[in-house]
Amino acid sequence: MKALVYNGPGKIELKQVPKPVIEKQTDALVKIIKTTICGTDLGILHGKTPTVKSGTTLGHEGIGIVEEVGTSVTNFKKGDHVIISCITSDGTCEYCKKQLYSHCEDGGWILGHLINGTQAEYVRIPHANNSLYLIPPNVDEEALVMLSDILPTGFEIGVIAGNVKPGDTIAIVGAGPIGMAALLTAQFYSPAKIYMIDVDDNRLKMSKKFGATHTINSGSEDAIKRIMAETKDGVDVAIEAVGIPATFDICQKIVRPGGNLANIGVHGKPVNLQIQDLWIQNITITMGLVNTNTTSMLLKTVTSGKLNPKKLITHHFQLDDILIAYKVFGNAAKEKALKVIIEP
Repeated sequence: MKALVYNGPGKIELKQVPKPVIEKQTDALVKIIKTTICGTDLGILHGKTPTVKSGTTLGHEGIGIVEEVGTSVTNFKKGDHVIISCITSDGTCEYCKKQLYSHCEDGGWILGHLINGTQAEYVRIPHANNSLYLIPPNVDEEALVMLSDILPTGFEIGVIAGNVKPGDTIAIVGAGPIGMAALLTAQFYSPAKIYMIDVDDNRLKMSKKFGATHTINSGSEDAIKRIMAETKDGVDVAIEAVGIPATFDICQKIVRPGGNLANIGVHGKPVNLQIQDLWIQNITITMGLVNTNTTSMLLKTVTSGKLNPKKLITHHFQLDDILIAYKVFGNAAKEKALKVIIEP
């Protein structure tokens, strides 16, 4: 089968690899219908995640059709259409019992990281009973690709961890796919104001359509100065959705006393924590890897029409053109790209 293989920092290729097989009785083999590229995949390509070994098929998101199941898989059968969770969970370990599925002792984020992932024609899913979600009939399946990772990530690590409440003023720093996911799901809680901060005018314009009440281009104006001028003492919740020191710095300077700083971005280098200023502010700083414990709930909001993550999709590619898709996604500002869909 064809798969997008990582060959070390800066090196990826589409090549023929062996089709995966059932290795354990808890596995499922899934034929990929649609997959996508995540900012984390770009991070791997740029050497940000040294735990990924050369020869690994990338990707941890997608939807597909169950091709085969192991003898212990009871929740799914051949022919079922499923969402693939970016997090694998055995459902029985200490962490899974606490819903910390990202720290599963026999799972966590392993797809496209520690084992072969979804940017291929087929993928093996360990612990399938707990790591797949059945797609209901008559649902736009393309939209559900966003439930593999970015919607639960933005919601759990940004909105829920940030303790967004009705009437809050919040700021999301980074208008990429994860920032947009936080923007869409923050509106579940009716915040009074949502500032979106980025350096890309096109993404800021899109964020206004998606529900942002205010936008700031931090490349052309001082975002900290404007936020403090308009709010007097800062925002209730600052959500970091990029993963670089500059954006984290903005967040720690705009959060008000008693507020929350929720870090979603994947950082590849240290940040300068201004603890000498923050210790007296009674703020809460959170960070983490998505647990996907909200995926079922988010699926209900999508199937009911309350949430439409399909509008995050800007480009479509065939698997044969995945190297082009990486270039487009990696040059998002120039290409006006958010999420790309790849179809084998």
